[in-house]
Amino acid sequence: MTSFQKARALALLVPAALLAGAWGFQLIGHLYPCEMCHWQRWPHYAALPIALLAFVPGLPQRPLVVLAAIAIAISGVIGVAHAGVEYHWWQGFTPCTSTFSSGGDTLSAIMNAPVVRCDAPQWTFAGVSLAGFNAVISLGGALIILFLLTRRSRAA
Repeated sequence: MTSFQKARALALLVPAALLAGAWGFQLIGHLYPCEMCHWQRWPHYAALPIALLAFVPGLPQRPLVVLAAIAIAISGVIGVAHAGVEYHWWQGFTPCTSTFSSGGDTLSAIMNAPVVRCDAPQWTFAGVSLAGFNAVISLGGALIILFLLTRRSRAA
């Protein structure tokens, strides 16, 4: 298998696996996503069809794999932002965090607060939340894909 073929396969497998995991935790584990969790899924939803198109003969496959890797990396960056909010490294910037300003109307903030909070991880393993795992896997996966694209195949 060439480096390009590996990169193309990873561009499809990384978002597919992460989305399968997210949906599995939601549907089987009953861990419902907050607003920022949904934000992390959107780039993976975009990466899947882009990566699939990279398997179609006659289409510009390498640019499609790069585009899929960029979408995967964007999800990872959102994951870093979300994990930082969960670990209280910085303030949240959505209504699903306790640090989001409601303009001073406390009752309105309470009544309009989402059920699932963005600043409280629902699940962790070894101190890493799902947002943290998404950040590590997405950014690592995107870097591996881009690295593989820079490698030249050697003749056998």
